Parts: sequence; structure tokens; C-alpha cells
Amino acid sequence: MWHDLVTVPVPVGEKILRTVAVYALILLLFRFAGKRGLAGLNTFDMVVVFLLSNVVQNAIIGNDNSLSGGAIGAVTLVVVNAAVTRWLAHDPRAARLLEGTPTTVVRDGELVPEAMRGLALRASEIEHAVRVQNGDDVSDVAVGRLEPDGQLVITLKPAERGATQGDVEELHRRLDAIERLLTTLAADRPPSR
Repeated sequence: MWHDLVTVPVPVGEKILRTVAVYALILLLFRFAGKRGLAGLNTFDMVVVFLLSNVVQNAIIGNDNSLSGGAIGAVTLVVVNAAVTRWLAHDPRAARLLEGTPTTVVRDGELVPEAMRGLALRASEIEHAVRVQNGDDVSDVAVGRLEPDGQLVITLKPAERGATQGDVEELHRRLDAIERLLTTLAADRPPSR
């Protein structure tokens, strides 16, 4: 029993190479599938993710069901992912190449049809994202971009933005100044007869 837990029937170097190769393949698949796949996992996307993990499992572990083999694969995945993440943080060119660039999907309150088609996004998905980010409608949006990580980031038109705490405090300061000025003017004014 213990022998099966710790004996790795596949050479460790091969196990590491298999894991790195599958990681690179999945990375490329998601890169070429585009930002849409990361934007919000719908039912179909979830099915693909679950099946994908099962499909590549044997490519990573090979003929190995040992605990040690699984640990080697898991450690390799975590180390490779950490290295890629650090690389992308320090090299903007690599980030553009592997992650892509933002895509404008809303411009001045209008959907950008060619961007929507290219990303396979539906108007309802964009409208939902706008509501989640405090907009009432796509027409409220100055610019909406789908980021490489799949997040839709919108900038509302100035007239549609809510007041911030800073805006309210500034308004209070200005009202206080007006009250002081009116009080001063009233005190300096001769009494009426």
C-alpha cells in the first residue's frame, strides 16, 4: 500500500514536462478563445471548463495514480503559474501577447457592433454589466471596455455619475461659505427705517 502511494511510475522529469506542456496548451487555448471566455462563465462555459479539466488530466499524470505523482503535478502547476504571473507583471509586452488588450464595446452610449461580434457578446450581457456597475442603461455609458481578464469596465457619462462623499462635502463647504458671506453682508448693511 505505502509503495503505491509514494512510488512514481512516470519519471519526475517527464511528469514536470507534461504539466508544463498542458499548462502552456490551456493558456494558449484561453488566449485564442478570447476575453469572452473569461467575461462571465455561462452554463456552456462551465461545461467546457469541467470537461477540459477531465480531458487533460491523463496528459498531466500519465500512468500515475500515486500520491507523490499528484503532488509533483500540483506543485509544478502552482510554480509555473506563479512564474508566469510574475513575468507578466514585469514585462508589458509579454502581458499584451499572452493576455491581449482591452476592447471597447460601448462608445458614447452606443454598443460597438464589430467588437461585440468579435467577442461573441450579446447586448443583454453588456446591459447586465452596466446595471451591476450603477448605470441604468447602455446610453449612460461614455466608454465601456472589456479588459483582457474578462472584466467589463465602464465609465459613466458625467451627467449619469452619482455624487461621491467628497462631492457632498464640497457642497457643504460652499454652502457654509455662502452663509458666512450673507451673514457678513447683512451685518454690514445699515438697518432699514
